[in-house]
This record gives sequence, C-alpha cells and structure tokens, in this order.
Amino acid sequence: MTRVLLFCVFLLLCPLLVSAFNSAKRFRMTEPEFRRKKATCIEDIENGLWGWHCKSSPIIKENCALRCISTACYEKIYGDDPLEEGEIDYKRGREFLHCVRREAAGESITGKIYLEDD
Repeated sequence: MTRVLLFCVFLLLCPLLVSAFNSAKRFRMTEPEFRRKKATCIEDIENGLWGWHCKSSPIIKENCALRCISTACYEKIYGDDPLEEGEIDYKRGREFLHCVRREAAGESITGKIYLEDD
C-alpha cells in the first residue's frame, strides 16, 4: 500500500518538476537572443511601426528600441533619465540587460538590480 501511495505521489510531482526545469531553461535570454530582439525592434522602428518620433534621431531610436525590448525594464532603468545625444551609459546598459533577462525568466523586476562589479 505504501509503495502504491509513493508511486502515485511521484507520478503527480514528476510533471511539475520537469515543467519547472524546462521553463527555467526555455526563458533564459542569451546575449545573441537579446541582440536579435533589439535588431527586430530597430527594424520595426525603421519601418515606421513606432511612429516618426522614434526615427527623428539616433539616440531617440535607441530609447525607442530599448522600450520595444521591454517597456517595464526601460521604465525601471531609463524612465526618469532617458539616454541623451552622445551619452553611452554602460552601467545602465548592463542593468537593463539584467532586468530583461530576469523578466524573460519570469522573475520579479521590482527590486533594485544588483550587479557584481557595482
């Protein structure tokens, strides 16, 4: 009787464990996936899908592309201080990528983003 009960519990838990393992692997965003997504966003901007404003300057196009990749992460990282002409902000770029990866993995993006070398 105990063996049958244990076997039933195993059968019930097995699909949940497999699903959790597969979803973690499936939603991990790699650097090439991020670049592909950004390239698709830039193509959409160039085709006018984001309006004429997003095509008005290279830095505005960059801000629109980042917003296209993830509106939530863009608002969290750049919302109060968008990139300006000539600005290259490596720190916020890394924070944005980290945020997008967390979002793709289904993790919360509400707290502070901590990076190792900051």
